[in-house]
Amino acid sequence: MDKTMDEPPISAVLLEHCSFSQVVFNSVEKFYVPGGDVTCYYTFTQQFIPRRKDWIGIFKVGWKTTREYYTFMWVALPSDLNKESTRQLEVQFKAYYLPKDDEHYQFCYVDQDGVVRGASIPFQFRPESEEDIVVVTTKGKVEEIEQHNEELLRENQELRDSCASLQKQHSDAQAELERKQEALEALQSTNKKLEEDMEEQKACWETEMLRLKEHNQKISSENEKLGSRVDQLQAQLSTQEKEMEELVLRDQDMTEQLQRLKDENSQLVLSLTEQKEQQKKLEQTVEKMKQRETTARKKQQELTDENFDLSRKLSDNKIVSDVLKREKERLDRENNILKKENNRLMNYMGLQGDSFPHQMHSSDQGAGIQESSAPSPLGMKKCLICSSDFGDGVCDHILEQQQMQTHFLNCPICDEAFPAREKQIFEDHVFCHSL
Repeated sequence: MDKTMDEPPISAVLLEHCSFSQVVFNSVEKFYVPGGDVTCYYTFTQQFIPRRKDWIGIFKVGWKTTREYYTFMWVALPSDLNKESTRQLEVQFKAYYLPKDDEHYQFCYVDQDGVVRGASIPFQFRPESEEDIVVVTTKGKVEEIEQHNEELLRENQELRDSCASLQKQHSDAQAELERKQEALEALQSTNKKLEEDMEEQKACWETEMLRLKEHNQKISSENEKLGSRVDQLQAQLSTQEKEMEELVLRDQDMTEQLQRLKDENSQLVLSLTEQKEQQKKLEQTVEKMKQRETTARKKQQELTDENFDLSRKLSDNKIVSDVLKREKERLDRENNILKKENNRLMNYMGLQGDSFPHQMHSSDQGAGIQESSAPSPLGMKKCLICSSDFGDGVCDHILEQQQMQTHFLNCPICDEAFPAREKQIFEDHVFCHSL
């Protein structure tokens, strides 16, 4: 078993926090020959109880935490820890899992919490020389004696621990005996109570038995009634069998009718197929009409848009026409005013120069007004504005004013004046008032 099969439980507990006295490694060699299996012998102390996830690993000397193992093997749990034979255990490491260098290694027992519970003396993996054999032989005897002494001391300690454990077990057994006596007394009182409950239960059972007997008698009488009911049902069954025969005959008639209906259905299916073909043709015709209708709608939309544009232009022209109409009315009013003023001035100037006396004639029917004038002896007139003389017609000053008025366009809304040559600007200005 190696690291690839299953990772053992490890921890980051440092070396100084581990306990190395609860598991003892026995018969650890100074050197192990490379290429061979290695058997590790170990013993549990009485203070230690192994668990399922405990393991033994090979660590390079100088390790700090249990994460630094080279390889490991799971520990097999003994069936009975109280037997001396089961406390002397072993585990074997296969040769192909072992280190290949000559560094110093040691066995370490690690529990399932990742804490080290025992460690062996260091060893190496290398071939033995003759000097090593001699040294190992002499030292081996000394170590064997020392190991024997350690085992004796350990056994003595185990006996002391066993004696203390036995004393504790005796006191525990005495306390357990007292508890059991108390439990026995409680059981006796419980038994007495159960006997009383049994007597009461017995009386209840007798009452229940009488009730069941009465119930049995009722069931017997009901069974007799059911027997007569069964005879009636058998008579009804025979009647129903006759009715069933009649129904079978009716079913045959219905089957024949169904066959006739199937034949009619086949004819209807053929007729339906023809109707579907006609419907398909109608659908094609409808599709063509829809396409024509779509084309007509597009044409109608174009005409509608064109009509909308024309309506908008007509509305704009109407607005301009209204504006021009109002301007013409205003000009007509101003022209009338000017004509009246001109006539007044002409009349006034005619009176001052005694040149054109006017005579007003009214007919008996009131049909009209006539004006007549005659030239003055001098044949000249005086302008009331500039006091200049002029002949027939109008004074140059008045003509200049009339010409200036004709050279300007006045807005009928805000009364702003525009030169006559800027007619387009005047029309745009009037149109802006309508927006």
